[in-house]
Amino acid sequence: MPILTNNDGVKVWQVRDRNQTLKRWFVYLIGVAIFMWCWKRISDATTWFFVWDAPRIAGDIGSRAMPPRWSYMDKLWEPIWDTFNIATLGTVMALFMAVPIAFLAARNTTPSTLFVRPIALLIIVSTRSINSLIWALLLVAVIGPGVFAGLVAIAIRSIGFCAKLLYEAIEEIDTRQVEAITATGASRWQVMVYGIVPQIMPAFAGIAVFRWDINIRESTVLGLVGAGGIGLQLQSSLNTLAWPQVSLILFIILIAVIIGEWISAKVRGAII
Repeated sequence: MPILTNNDGVKVWQVRDRNQTLKRWFVYLIGVAIFMWCWKRISDATTWFFVWDAPRIAGDIGSRAMPPRWSYMDKLWEPIWDTFNIATLGTVMALFMAVPIAFLAARNTTPSTLFVRPIALLIIVSTRSINSLIWALLLVAVIGPGVFAGLVAIAIRSIGFCAKLLYEAIEEIDTRQVEAITATGASRWQVMVYGIVPQIMPAFAGIAVFRWDINIRESTVLGLVGAGGIGLQLQSSLNTLAWPQVSLILFIILIAVIIGEWISAKVRGAII
């Protein structure tokens, strides 16, 4: 029997009738059936011998990967620098494109809710729906391998993320400030510059730093598809089964992510 709480805070018991009970158990049954069907599909496609043997293989690879090959560090300075550049420049490029898209997508700033806003929302959804690794794979085929392909992939992937959060912040502004500036006879651009932009600047700064932090993580693996960065060295080491180099690269990636997290936390703390 479920427990309900009245407006005065008193808890009362309520008897669930037979129809409600049957509906609830039917939903549970459907959920269990879907889970079992999915599990069977996964089980049929899995070679369980390799799964049971995975602990031994992982232990063997771990023993081969230790200690890391510290002498290989000389070849990682440039790739890790490229990784930070991909994340930083990609974020900056994305912000330049995301800001106008956000203003076009927000209901209170778009020139047309019937034509312009749907196009802006389509751009936001389409750029967010494809992972940066897939963007990098496509761009490597179009413009060739290298850092530039990774930079563009990070930028495209970040447009939808930044624009979505920013247009939501624009729609949540205090309209009284906008009305006060409009009452002075200010033009549309003046209202935007003096009434809207100051209100969304803290949100904009937070979104930029947060996305940069995410892009550092994503840019570390773009090299797996030839888009530059430290992931390229990781792919090369994996192909040659150079496990001590792999462990060193994974350690450097961890340090890079920690540094990025620390910087973003400091910047967000200063902003807030």
